[in-house]
Amino acid sequence: MNLNQQTDHLLTFLHQHQRVLVLTGAGLSTASGIPDYRDKDGVRRGRNPIQGPDFRKSEAVRRRYWARSMAGYPTLAGAAPNAGHRALAELEAAGRIHAIITQNVDGLHQRAGSRKLIELHGNIHGVLCLDCRMVHPRIGIQNWLLEANPSLVPGGPVGEVVPEARPDGDAEVELDEFQDFHLPYCSVCGGTLQPDVIFFGDNIPAQRTADALQLADEADAVLVVGSSLMVFSGYRFAKLAAQTNKPIAAINLGKTRADDLIGLKVEASAVDVLPLLV
Repeated sequence: MNLNQQTDHLLTFLHQHQRVLVLTGAGLSTASGIPDYRDKDGVRRGRNPIQGPDFRKSEAVRRRYWARSMAGYPTLAGAAPNAGHRALAELEAAGRIHAIITQNVDGLHQRAGSRKLIELHGNIHGVLCLDCRMVHPRIGIQNWLLEANPSLVPGGPVGEVVPEARPDGDAEVELDEFQDFHLPYCSVCGGTLQPDVIFFGDNIPAQRTADALQLADEADAVLVVGSSLMVFSGYRFAKLAAQTNKPIAAINLGKTRADDLIGLKVEASAVDVLPLLV
């Protein structure tokens, strides 16, 4: 089938189901200039991600994270919603989709106008104090980092080479020589700061999980957009749909963990397909 025929099948899918739950992943945001985590075979790119327990117990791990985040955050801060994000917001406003669960932390669904939304893994534009639980705007932390670490701004060691940004807001840079990097701290209590996202090795908050499962229960079908579903927190929603005989469609370039569960799959870019549905 060509793309137009596949799009017609997706339109039929939306018409046949009144409460479609959309599950989105990093592949939706690539057209906004944010890189994907995985290749078309679902294999993760780059170094292993930081583990949450390691971040909290090791100052060296926190230093590595925040130095890389200082280099990579401008890519996310400068990203804008693309035609795919806007199309999903329009479909929601028109009553064609029930809700969105996103695995992305970039905040682009909100900016595009999506309302019934759960950011499963948090939002990179907030920073949580682990001591007093205050949430700080990430842009303010970025400005502090730049002032406190002038040797790493453009023109310094990192600035000589444009780092490769990653979808979770940090960057692929080597920081072995940056042992004097100044860590940010909470301006309220002086406590330890962590991005307000779910690190690998950490659990999604119980209430957020319950809310997401409630949306999955309410849905009569699932549409996967731009996700390989290799991480279980996303795959579970496809698995739950299959167990309850709810049909699953997908718009994704390459392999997914749920290929054997998906009844209709369009191997194309979400930014090309979703506007056609509108």
